[in-house]
Amino acid sequence: MSRIHILGSCSGTEPQPGRHHTAWVLEHGGQLYWFDAGENSSYTAHLMGLDLLAVRNIFISHPHMDHVGGLGNLLWNIRKLTSVRKVGSLAPVTVFTPSLTQFAAIRATLAETEGNFKCCFPLQAKPAADGILLDDGSVRVEARHNLHLGIPADGNWKSFSFRITAGGKTIVYSGDVRSIDDLDGWTRSCDWLLMESGHHSLPEVCLRLREKKAEIGHLLWVHHGLAVLGDPAGEPARAEAVWGAPVMIAEDRMSVPL
Repeated sequence: MSRIHILGSCSGTEPQPGRHHTAWVLEHGGQLYWFDAGENSSYTAHLMGLDLLAVRNIFISHPHMDHVGGLGNLLWNIRKLTSVRKVGSLAPVTVFTPSLTQFAAIRATLAETEGNFKCCFPLQAKPAADGILLDDGSVRVEARHNLHLGIPADGNWKSFSFRITAGGKTIVYSGDVRSIDDLDGWTRSCDWLLMESGHHSLPEVCLRLREKKAEIGHLLWVHHGLAVLGDPAGEPARAEAVWGAPVMIAEDRMSVPL
């Protein structure tokens, strides 16, 4: 069964008990499709019983630390497991990122670790950009820039949302957005909307989306900010009163069937 696994549910606040920074995985067709890589995300995935050697593609929404702080450790843990399990070779691992400069710095850091990070798998980075990033016949991932980091002077967008199709289902992952307008048109025929709560009021977003409610199967809030963290019962209750149906608040180590 295909599942969504929440590895980290918190925004870039000060450390919060029981929560780590944002990361989640789509488990589908025997592979793990990784979205953002907050602190400890690979640690959490491993302890949840997810096989890190099934990670082929990693998608980074934007280069802030609460979304990339665990990327180096994820790659290091994949390499470590190939050694522990004596895997001779592994298919390539591709990181789609808005910042190739940041990836190069992470790669340089890994090169200073044991064995100069010599891997039995090709590790490559590709730029995140508007359009289809991946279509492997099983999962399709499309990216669209948003205004979370403003309009870039050089024309190179650094913040993206993703629309994912797998097994006849559609997931929209907001990433961090300036407003719900950044997702205009993308909530259509959406089975799952993973919407960030770090920069927004849940009731206000629900009010903006209410006219599109029939198009959205499940509303799952991720990347929690102080509104949810400070009032974990009241904020969702106010959102549900506006939405007219239950909403889901992501918790670390939560798994839900697609």
